Amino acid sequence: MTEEIVLGPLPKGITLAGEGMGSRVWNVLGHRYAMKSAAESSFAFETFDPPGTGVPPHVHPTQDEHIYVLEGVFTLYLDGAWLTAGPGDTVRMPKNLPHAYYNRGEAPSRGLFWVSPAGRLAQLFDRLHDLTDMAEAVRVSAEHDVHFLPPGEVGDPPG
Repeated sequence: MTEEIVLGPLPKGITLAGEGMGSRVWNVLGHRYAMKSAAESSFAFETFDPPGTGVPPHVHPTQDEHIYVLEGVFTLYLDGAWLTAGPGDTVRMPKNLPHAYYNRGEAPSRGLFWVSPAGRLAQLFDRLHDLTDMAEAVRVSAEHDVHFLPPGEVGDPPG
């Protein structure tokens, strides 16, 4: 990415549909993430998730995370249970809750995600942009306070 994101108070303004705040858009493990809002207190991004993509089980030890499902269906792992959420549903993931999300459908899905506080998630996405090596993604994520569970600790998602 071009310039490091430095978070402060929430700036006023509008992030247009289909765009990222400050034109910030990332390709993260096959997903398109567009930054919608960034401040010390919270960080929001819109995802575009092609069929067959997902983010494996992980934990945010210092952040609460939410998803508002815009389109499609997410298959979610939430602290030991597999659930689904569709358009209009809001998913709540308190800090330290093991969670994952997948698009197991045949159409793309979209969601508005946000975390509070922002932590270093925007900087993490800068580092993950266009990265294809999952082992490196796990290592870099841990440096930014996102910790992936060991492979095999959680069963495969249904569907």
